[in-house]
Amino acid sequence: MRKLTNVLITGGAGFIGCNFIHVLLTKTPDFAGRVINIDALTYAGNAGSLSDIDAKFGGSRYFFERADITDRPAVEAIFKKYDIDTVIHFAAESHVDRSILGPEAFVKTNVLGTYTLLDVARVAWTVQREGGARMRDDVLFHHVSTDEVYGSLGSEGYFTETTQYDPRSPYSASKASSDHLAFAYHHTYGLPLTLSNCSNNYGPYQFPEKLIPLMILNMVEGKPLPVYGDGKYIRDWVFVEDHNAAVWSIVTRGRSGEKYNIGGENEWENIALLDKLIEIVASRKKMDPETIKATITHVKDRPGHDRRYAIDCSKLKRELDWSRSVTFELGLELTVDWYLGNDQWVKSVRSGEYRNWVEKNYGSR
Repeated sequence: MRKLTNVLITGGAGFIGCNFIHVLLTKTPDFAGRVINIDALTYAGNAGSLSDIDAKFGGSRYFFERADITDRPAVEAIFKKYDIDTVIHFAAESHVDRSILGPEAFVKTNVLGTYTLLDVARVAWTVQREGGARMRDDVLFHHVSTDEVYGSLGSEGYFTETTQYDPRSPYSASKASSDHLAFAYHHTYGLPLTLSNCSNNYGPYQFPEKLIPLMILNMVEGKPLPVYGDGKYIRDWVFVEDHNAAVWSIVTRGRSGEKYNIGGENEWENIALLDKLIEIVASRKKMDPETIKATITHVKDRPGHDRRYAIDCSKLKRELDWSRSVTFELGLELTVDWYLGNDQWVKSVRSGEYRNWVEKNYGSR
């Protein structure tokens, strides 16, 4: 098992990153190192999601640095200041609809940002030894990616680690580009690297533009429930803590130069998922499920909408003994309960209140 001392988490104020930091510092007894969180605090990043972590570990094992991953001098300074030996790269622009409307930000963050991190790591981890420069062997760069790089599946079959890339949106194209860059740095410079491609995550702290929190909150507020096309698009869903457990297994025990698919083995049509959410929310809020269903509104389909994603994660299970621990039904209940019980967090991230807090504590950018 790799010993991790100073771990740089990129995008740690975002959905998956903040959940990872919570698990790493509160539920991972075999980790005794420090976590350095770099996040630009864009619209989907919320430092308040880690206020409890900062209160308990701030200044000793948890450190926050507000910076853009495309800012090379800032990234170099962080590597030097904290003597970084591990990078777990979550930071990304990730919403497909936003990438269709404005692809430039996705190219900047996902491609140029990843390049900056990789190249800073390459320089920082290259040391002069007898016989010339050598890459350290006690470091690791883990790149977190998506199953969307593989394109769209038909009614049968699964994405494997050897599936040919076929991205269909600016978002997935930018992530495919960053995947290729990551492996290029491994093969060209010998950078110790692992990579994971994950299916749809769900759980606490997800920004409310994404499907599950959007639907939960719209139900409670009596707003329409927008469904693309016929609603029969299929996604494989994994609870965020199960995803992060897989990432931890890869980072600590995965083989350098390898990629691992992470999936929930849990395919749902969007419309069936919505029915399940309606059932849970109606039960929790004492609402009539049929009244909620009447608000379902089929809207114009997303351009280039991939029909089905499904992950084969047998390599991860076989090599690293990972398996999901949360059933989809339980995960949805936990997620609904979290959003219903954290209305102040929801209010904050949806309003100007959070942006004002960022500017007060970290300054404007």
